Amino acid sequence: MVETLDELARKMLAPAFIAFAVVVFASSMILIFYTAPRHGNTNILVYTAICSVLSSLSVMAIKGLGIAAKQLFAGVSVFLHPLTWVLMISLVTIVVTQLNYLNKALDVFNISVVTPIYYVMFATGVIISSTILFNEWKTLDTEDILGCICGFMTIIGGILLLSAFKDLDLTIHNLPVAMYRQSSTSNGYIATP
Repeated sequence: MVETLDELARKMLAPAFIAFAVVVFASSMILIFYTAPRHGNTNILVYTAICSVLSSLSVMAIKGLGIAAKQLFAGVSVFLHPLTWVLMISLVTIVVTQLNYLNKALDVFNISVVTPIYYVMFATGVIISSTILFNEWKTLDTEDILGCICGFMTIIGGILLLSAFKDLDLTIHNLPVAMYRQSSTSNGYIATP
């Protein structure tokens, strides 16, 4: 458990997190300056990937600022710690960039398509980031890890199902008719009851 900014700074200087941050930064720069101008208006994954990749770092910055706020209320002068300023500047920069590309995605694509893709990619990025920074999986048993993975896959599946069938007009009253039509179409014709 990270309780102070000094502990967080040590974790952020770990080679695994530095490598992760470099990969996130490099991939977001490639997406922003190369891929987005060429494919952003035709591929929904471009703008949502920019938002999601950056969100993995923004959540870590928010966690760090939460630790700083906790120390501030305990009487520690956190504004003298350089990490506080790095976290604040990073957070503002990342959030402004995220909102810019999320708005671009929403301008070009349907919100009912953007939202589930962004949510799944965002959650995946945050889980990976927090796993690397805080080593959260080391303290879990195998059953707990499998439970987390199953829960995450259930959420992804539910979101995809909700998105896929959102326009389907299916009620309890027309369910038998819809099922009959679907089984009849497999024979090559549409039958009505």
